[in-house]
Amino acid sequence: MKRRFHKYFPWLFVIGDLLVLVLGLTLSVALFRYFIGYPEVTVKLFAYFIFFWLLISVGRRDYKIGRTAELGYTLKQIPESLIWLVGLMAIFWIPTQEHPLGIFFLVGVAVTLVIFLSIYRVSVHLLLKQYRIQGKNYRNAVILGRNSASNKLAQVFKQRRDFGINFLGFYDQLSTNHVNSRGALEAFFEEAESLDLDLVYLSEDLDARTIRQVMDYADERYFKVKIIPNGNLQLEKNLSFSKYGEFFVINVNDIPLDSIPNRILKRSFDIVFSLFVTVFILSWMIPLVGILIKWESKGPIFFIQERNGVNNEVFKCLKFRSMTPNDYADTHQATKNDPRVTRIGSFLRRSSLDEMPQFLNVLFGNMSIVGPRPHTIPMNQNFQLQVEKYNSRHKIKPGITGLAQVRGYRGEIENLRQIRSRVRLDSFYIQNWSIWMDLSICYKTIGELLYNRENAY
Repeated sequence: MKRRFHKYFPWLFVIGDLLVLVLGLTLSVALFRYFIGYPEVTVKLFAYFIFFWLLISVGRRDYKIGRTAELGYTLKQIPESLIWLVGLMAIFWIPTQEHPLGIFFLVGVAVTLVIFLSIYRVSVHLLLKQYRIQGKNYRNAVILGRNSASNKLAQVFKQRRDFGINFLGFYDQLSTNHVNSRGALEAFFEEAESLDLDLVYLSEDLDARTIRQVMDYADERYFKVKIIPNGNLQLEKNLSFSKYGEFFVINVNDIPLDSIPNRILKRSFDIVFSLFVTVFILSWMIPLVGILIKWESKGPIFFIQERNGVNNEVFKCLKFRSMTPNDYADTHQATKNDPRVTRIGSFLRRSSLDEMPQFLNVLFGNMSIVGPRPHTIPMNQNFQLQVEKYNSRHKIKPGITGLAQVRGYRGEIENLRQIRSRVRLDSFYIQNWSIWMDLSICYKTIGELLYNRENAY
């Protein structure tokens, strides 16, 4: 079943995708017509959607669910593909519409499709893994060369049956009597064709001549060869590769936001979210809070403080002023019952409303909605000397909220353990970013603001 499945699955996936698209589109049309009397949508609209979705889904190879791909990868594909769909529809369909709700309708359809396609694709992903656990849609594999790294990979094959890798054993000169051993390397060339191999994993310890010999042999028999990195390259992160002419190098510290599509997706979310807050909240909040601040104490409405952002670049971070003007704002953190904090400032800090002007920083491009919280320049200089890998948190833009904040590390930093924990959580966020993680953090931030105020002062 391993060959036929590979042949027919992409077609079945795309057909199912299109059926779900049509179902979601039909429901959206019905809801718009029922609630707001949206004009009847023609067959031409469905044709546009089907054609563009087919073009995007097949072109992006959304049907290709890798054996080792986790659920997050499948979910990540959906909003990325829908952004392309909405963009193409905005270019080719909206200009032909006389109805003023064209873009509103398109956004509504996109929201519906996110729900429908997520249910469909997650179901397919889980069913595919279950299918492989049952021993179907498998790939035959052997490992050449035995060391600690290759032994660990063999153990992974045994534990993760959902990968669908049927591990047949090792070929190695020095361990022919060990468990799972199929003999010396010479035996591989004698038996390979009879094993119906799909994958051959090579230990990095093998000499260059043997590796070249196996690669040439594999090219003639159409199975894939992969090299198992040793030692320091066995990191808990994804490795990627760069090509310089005919020469390849391994990128050992790439992060998800190095990808241009991911950066566009995150920036789009930042702009839409911050623009909404600016228009509908800050437009009336700034004058109202400004009057209260001025009424209680002399000084500016905003507290503008230099902080370190992406790549340690300095930017001016905006906050509502919550203290009386003083000379220690950059070097002394606010403490409980701090005499510098005004009455309105105390309310703003407890409710975190003093951070609201930072949505303007997001619009300006200095910050993101979600990311490591920015610290003052003196604090940064101090922590760099005390906390290992502290500077790694500046790989991306700082955020209004972050993973550390929704895990309880909010407010005053009282000891090094707290900042080390923040750095670890910031590092995890940077290495594992996804748009779904951003949405989850935003949701959890609301709970933190409502129910966890003891560290905010």
